[in-house]
Amino acid sequence: MKKNSCFIPFLFFVCCITSEAAFCQIKVSGRIMDAGTMQPLEYAAIADLGCNGAITSSDQSGNFTLFLKNINDSLAVSLVGYKTQHVHTGSHGNITIELEHAVLNLKDIVVLQSNSVTKFSTLSKIDLDLKPVRNTQELLRLVPGLFVAQHAGGGKAEQIFLRGFDCDHGTDVQVSVDGLPVNMVSHAHGQGYADAHFIIPETINNIDFGTGPYYADHGNLNTAGYVAFRTFNNIANSRVEVEAGRFNTYQALAMLDLIKKNKSKQSAYIASEVNYTNGPTINPQHFKRFNIFGKYNLAINDRTQFTASVSSFASGWDASGQVPGRAVANGLIDRFGSIDPSEGGQTQRHNASLLLIHHFTNGAYWQNQLFYSRYLFDLYSDFTFYLNDPVKGDEINQGERRNLAGYQTKLNHQYQLGKFSLKSTYGAGVRYDATQDSKLTHVVKRVFLSNIQLGNIKETNGFAFTQQQFSEGKWLLDAGLRADYFHFCYFNKLSHLQQPGQSKMILSPKLNIQYTATAAFQLYVKTGKGFHSNDTRVVVANSGKEILPAAYGTDLGVIIKPNKKLLLNIAAWYLKLNQEFVYVGDDGNIEPAGKTLRKGVDVIARYQLANNIFANVNINFTKPRALGLSKETSYIPLAPTATSTGGLYYKAGKGFNGSISYRYIKNRSANEDNSIIAKGYFLGDASINYTKPSYEIGLAVENMLNSKWNEAQFATTSRLQNENTAATELNFTPGTPFFARLKLAVFF
Repeated sequence: MKKNSCFIPFLFFVCCITSEAAFCQIKVSGRIMDAGTMQPLEYAAIADLGCNGAITSSDQSGNFTLFLKNINDSLAVSLVGYKTQHVHTGSHGNITIELEHAVLNLKDIVVLQSNSVTKFSTLSKIDLDLKPVRNTQELLRLVPGLFVAQHAGGGKAEQIFLRGFDCDHGTDVQVSVDGLPVNMVSHAHGQGYADAHFIIPETINNIDFGTGPYYADHGNLNTAGYVAFRTFNNIANSRVEVEAGRFNTYQALAMLDLIKKNKSKQSAYIASEVNYTNGPTINPQHFKRFNIFGKYNLAINDRTQFTASVSSFASGWDASGQVPGRAVANGLIDRFGSIDPSEGGQTQRHNASLLLIHHFTNGAYWQNQLFYSRYLFDLYSDFTFYLNDPVKGDEINQGERRNLAGYQTKLNHQYQLGKFSLKSTYGAGVRYDATQDSKLTHVVKRVFLSNIQLGNIKETNGFAFTQQQFSEGKWLLDAGLRADYFHFCYFNKLSHLQQPGQSKMILSPKLNIQYTATAAFQLYVKTGKGFHSNDTRVVVANSGKEILPAAYGTDLGVIIKPNKKLLLNIAAWYLKLNQEFVYVGDDGNIEPAGKTLRKGVDVIARYQLANNIFANVNINFTKPRALGLSKETSYIPLAPTATSTGGLYYKAGKGFNGSISYRYIKNRSANEDNSIIAKGYFLGDASINYTKPSYEIGLAVENMLNSKWNEAQFATTSRLQNENTAATELNFTPGTPFFARLKLAVFF
């Protein structure tokens, strides 16, 4: 707590200044909407064209508040992909502004002073528009610097890499959709397991993301960063889409607009998706997935909005697993073969969310959300083959049934204190996870042999936070404080022992400062403390030691718009973790990895070459190291050191559209002493579409150069059936070769 002591008095002072003062300022509130769909528009820039020169942005409900010196001032409202509109406020205290679609143009991007802790959310919406995605892997890859790998036949949550972290399946990156948490704490397969396959990509309207632990409204698992997906409130039209590709790959999608009139009052749509593929492996994956999602919006009155959403998802698959390099080298199996083809699994998730937002007459708004998930998981894996059991083999089964419920509330208000503008946010909530029969068992060909671990988990996380954002002239100070309380309980069904529950609380201060010299130049520094919780089974087994390892980080960055067509964000950063200490579900053991330090540089660039031609590039360099070890043994396994993504995109309203994109990851260490190397890769993808108002035909190609690459890689000790001794080497899942797919979509 000593590291936090310098923050606490300042934050206490900041959080107590909340009384409103009227210094001859005129408050104008309003809402920004899409003129066609009446979809609320987030991150629209609202600028005062009068002498005050104030500027702000709309929130996720499209609402904004701006303080003017003259009620007759005009406002300029702009958002990428929409026509800029000038509005005369007159005597109206509350206005609705409807923006019409226009050709994408980077000149509409404004470096906002008020947008201190959200990086490039508007640009992620552009990327979504320029490069439509077909699955959650492609959705996640839209986040600059984020890489994913799939190594279990398509049904398992992706392995995530971000800012020098091998986040496993989500240990160090927080993922959510419409406020619903995706990560599963104390999961049977790994802490923070983030299976986002219940998301239908075509329903995603925007991706909010941030790197580092600098955001008061994001708590557990937000160390490397967070990703928050947001779905459309309503859709412009209905669509039916079919797709077919190599490896017996098929997909069908339907999105139906259920209420076509008066969408500002109420709207509803339903989306459903069916997927099937055998994959490129010799043993067919028989992967199948079904998704359904529905959303309903109701304006109860002019100030109160109600939203309800439900979704359901189920999938099943077979997997060829991770391939030992020596088995391929000696000809025992093909690169796309398998040692144990009985791997695979099935999973289900069913979600419900209720959201109520009320806007007060003073410009404040209050948001309340209830959510619930029912989750089932069953996974068969074999990593070591005949290392532990030379007769029956080492195949394991991990599984659980889970109920997840929660409530969260947030109050936002904006004040004018003389020359200072103050935005205050207060939030609180609770999340409760209860699992039944969280298990790790020994199996052979999916047939039960014996239990290794079996028990029930109850984990509660209560939290509260405040964020105070002061701005005056070109300066903005954003201070936050978050408190999280955890309670862990575990009942061991093998020993019939209810182990003593453990509790812990952690405070996470945040402080972000920025200087916006012009609408084209901004400097910022972000500092903060974050954490990831450990698995309940680890917590109770270790009597509460190292429950909430903290992470301390700093970013120093600049956002530059040297001309109307180019936007750059460059940031240097470091992040220190007190303990990379997680539950390893594959063998039931505890592996504390000690303290770590990561340093890096991120570069994000967007450029518009012509009216319809865009380019982007993201470059990330990181030096990840374990602390307290010799230089030769301080490598962090699988931690990326250099990555890059980018592409060229041609986007027209009608007719032909297309893109060419790439992703690159450098060779990196697969173990602590750098004696085993995980191989890097460079992949190119391309797509072309012909779009008309009533239909679209498209062709997409992945790995267009047919590169030979490894998707997931691990340094693993294993023994094959015909071997007398074990070997430690690189095991891998082969990456997909050249893959083409055709699409036909009909709009109505």
